[in-house]
Amino acid sequence: MSTDPKAIEREIEQARERLAATIDQLAHRASPKTIANREAWAIKAHYVDPETGEPRTEAILKTVGIVVGTVAALVILRKFSR
Repeated sequence: MSTDPKAIEREIEQARERLAATIDQLAHRASPKTIANREAWAIKAHYVDPETGEPRTEAILKTVGIVVGTVAALVILRKFSR
């Protein structure tokens, strides 16, 4: 750390600029639009191979099975609850 007032002012200004840049980055990462885009890409990556662009059939079939099973369970539960 320097004792020269001009050097201290420069250090303070550089620290302010770094802090401002960090705050801007955090604000961008925390924005709802950025979060939504990040989550959409994560879901897409689960169902599509990013290297080949081909659909991941096993992941799609698992999801379809879960949806069909859930719908069937709900239909059965409704029939028995009457």
